[in-house]
This record gives sequence, structure tokens and C-alpha cells, in this order.
Amino acid sequence: MAMSNSERPLDILNESRNKRIMAELKNGRQFIGTLKSFDIHINIVLEDSEEHVDGELKRKIGKVFLRGDTIILISPQ
Repeated sequence: MAMSNSERPLDILNESRNKRIMAELKNGRQFIGTLKSFDIHINIVLEDSEEHVDGELKRKIGKVFLRGDTIILISPQ
């Protein structure tokens, strides 16, 4: 089954630019923030971000860079 242009992962990320997203990492931590940029490796930069552990707010971070190879899930908020 062929993907339409709007179904490609990088296109979906591009549609989420400047919107709130949640990124879950391999270690179980979740980061919620405004997606500012990303690259083909799914490295992402979030602004106004918060770190959550086990569903609870751990700390407010501000700007954070997350390596794509540590991310297991990205979801709009």
C-alpha cells in the first residue's frame, strides 16, 4: 500500500512544527513541548518543554534537544 504525501513521517512532523507534542524516550521519560525543528534522523528541538517521569511533572526545562535514536514515540498534544 503506497503512502500519500501527508502520511510520510517527516511531513507529519512538519505539520506539527510550532505545535505542542509529546516525545517518549527509550528510558520511559516523556518530554512535552513546542516542536521547533527536526531533521531526517528525527532529532528534534522542543521549546517551553517539560520532563515527565511516570506521568508526573519532573521539571520544566525550556529548550531541549532530543536525539532521534532515543525517541520511541511522538504524539500531538
